[in-house]
Amino acid sequence: MLRTTTLSLLLAGSASAYTLARGPSALSVRPALAKPAQFAPLVRMAEAAAEATPVEEAPCIEDEAIEECVLASWDAGKITLPMPVVEKLQLFTFIFGWFFLNVMYNISNKRVLNAFAMPWMMSLSSLGVGVPFVMLLWATGVRKTPEIDAKGWKTLAPIGVAHALGHAGSVIALGAGAVSFAQTVKAAEPVFTCIMSYLVLGTVFKWQVYASLFPIIAGVSIASLKELSFTYKSLFCALLSNVAFASRAVLSKLTMQEPAGKNMDAANLYGILTMLAFVLTIPFAFYFEGATLASTWAASAAVVGTPWLIKNIIINGMYYYLYNEVAFITLNKVAPITHSIANTVKRIAIIVATCLVFRNPMSRIGVIGSSIAIAGTFLYSYAKQKWP
Repeated sequence: MLRTTTLSLLLAGSASAYTLARGPSALSVRPALAKPAQFAPLVRMAEAAAEATPVEEAPCIEDEAIEECVLASWDAGKITLPMPVVEKLQLFTFIFGWFFLNVMYNISNKRVLNAFAMPWMMSLSSLGVGVPFVMLLWATGVRKTPEIDAKGWKTLAPIGVAHALGHAGSVIALGAGAVSFAQTVKAAEPVFTCIMSYLVLGTVFKWQVYASLFPIIAGVSIASLKELSFTYKSLFCALLSNVAFASRAVLSKLTMQEPAGKNMDAANLYGILTMLAFVLTIPFAFYFEGATLASTWAASAAVVGTPWLIKNIIINGMYYYLYNEVAFITLNKVAPITHSIANTVKRIAIIVATCLVFRNPMSRIGVIGSSIAIAGTFLYSYAKQKWP
């Protein structure tokens, strides 16, 4: 009897302690315990004490500047980083991946174009490789399948047209002239993006921000002057690519703010645009190059071999799809003009890489131009902060 009474007393005391620790809000969720009648006054006294003495709750920190991201945790502790640091590291990783994949695409694309001089077919094939890839991701559930209604397709159609024109113009420009010349002309893309940002998004920056664009464009131009190989075809196609890609960037940013369908994140948006651009490019590719496709393929295969052509066309298409998908994810994290600035600096990396791969040594003026462009990027960042 003594042992049973003692156990009941301990249980009642535990219930009271639980209530005191949790405060008034915990009374409704207090564990239901057997309370003998002789201990009811004791429990009521404990509950009254809890109501009379509220426990101060821990403050909820809502300041975004001090939010933390848990990288790893274990029983003895955890590793955390401030969220702003994590976000900057993520953005840096995306930009680095975008640059690397884009450089690899340009090298691969130029190699295949040198062996198989059909830019429209190359444009079609690089788009086509991405179609089964993204459909496989949807079919396996790795990525959620987008759901788009008629209104959504109407919204996405002009972006698909811009994507098709921009890609075709870029590939034709690379095939018609030197990589450095095409990249020099395409370095003016931020100017077109500024215009499109104003016309479509209504974005207006201070004149100091716009002025910071010129050192970047000038630097890239100077960096490639030594190898400049002018052709009107390359010039006009690169300019067409600038207008199209600037339109694609601004319209895509608008679509990311107001998705055109369900599950339409940045990656799925690019997947849909790839499919649209592929379909839109088919008639143009066969109109311009369909008649000579078989003969050109046979001549190229006789020199480099059919396996080499097929393998490198597929690799080129994968580089193209992956670099653009990473670029779209990056676009979702930054403003369109910032995206174009990064795109311009990326061209420095492309020029340097193609010089190394194709054994074209970089001149002193090229180094100076690269330095000016990189300095211009820091100048732009400073201008955006000082004159928002």
